[in-house]
Amino acid sequence: MKGNTLFTIGKVTGVHGLKGNLKVWSYAESIDTFNPGTNVFLKSKDQFEKQYKILTASAYKKGVMLSLEGIDSRNLAQELVDKEILINRNDLPELEEDTYYWQDLLGLDVIDKRRGFIGKIEHIFPTGANDVLVVKQNDQEVLIPIHKSFIESIDIDAQTVKTILPEDY
Repeated sequence: MKGNTLFTIGKVTGVHGLKGNLKVWSYAESIDTFNPGTNVFLKSKDQFEKQYKILTASAYKKGVMLSLEGIDSRNLAQELVDKEILINRNDLPELEEDTYYWQDLLGLDVIDKRRGFIGKIEHIFPTGANDVLVVKQNDQEVLIPIHKSFIESIDIDAQTVKTILPEDY
């Protein structure tokens, strides 16, 4: 397990009401990631991280409604729009066996049983059925569903994902 790494868990997309509530697009599978009492960090590309404590979190449309300590007006909340929300890895729930945080997979080498080295995982995106790895080497991009039919093994320590891609893939 990696140490004190900050994971991006969402992005502030807007404000709600007059009391400083934030609308958040969540990158986490569960709202439990936004556990009240947990410290989170908000940052933008050109600004350092600032720490806040979560007061309340609830499901809201396709995201999360979040209330942070010290953000008690619409004006204060408006200043946080477009900022990313990060959490210390140690504050994330423990994972079940053979499950991974996306951030742990980024940059891993992908090696196929037949084709050898395919590239590195550049990013991951969700679909209705399976999440999909976007693997790049130079200008070539390969999309690989995270499914037992395609993924043979994932070894975080060795920094590799072994695949079994069809011959015509």
